[in-house]
Amino acid sequence: MRDDGSADGHQSRRRFLAAAGTAVTVGLAGCATSLASDGDFDVGMTAVAFTPPTVTIEVGDTVVWKNTSSRGHTVTAYESLIPEGADFFASGGYDDEQTARDAYSNSLGGLINSNETYSYTFDVPGEYEYLCIPHEQAGMVGTVVVEE
Repeated sequence: MRDDGSADGHQSRRRFLAAAGTAVTVGLAGCATSLASDGDFDVGMTAVAFTPPTVTIEVGDTVVWKNTSSRGHTVTAYESLIPEGADFFASGGYDDEQTARDAYSNSLGGLINSNETYSYTFDVPGEYEYLCIPHEQAGMVGTVVVEE
C-alpha cells in the first residue's frame, strides 16, 4: 500500500506480484511441499520472505505456513485483496485486517514464533494476497491462488 493509503499502491504491487509470482510458480510448479525437508508445510517464513511467495492450490485445500527463521512473523490477509465472498484470515484468528494490525502493534498478537505453524483452508476460488505485519515494509508478502 502506498503511504497515502490509496489503492494504486495495491494495484502496482499486485501487477508486480503477478509477474513475479508467475515466474516463481512456473519454476516451482509442484515443488511447494518438496521445499519442506519433512513435508509438514507448504510455505516457509525466512527472515523477510515467504518461500515460495506464491502457491497454487485447489478449493478445499489447506495451506500450512511454518516459521523457518528465528524472527517472529504473522500471516495476515490484505482484506481488500481477497476474493469477494471469501473469509478474512490471519494468524491469531482476527476478524479483519485492522484488528490484526492493532493486536500485533499492542501485544504482538498473531505472532508465529520459530518452528511454529499456522494453517488455513481456502474454500473460495481466486487470488489471496497476504503479508507479515512486522516485515511488510521489507516486502514480506505472498499470494495463494485457489483454483476450481
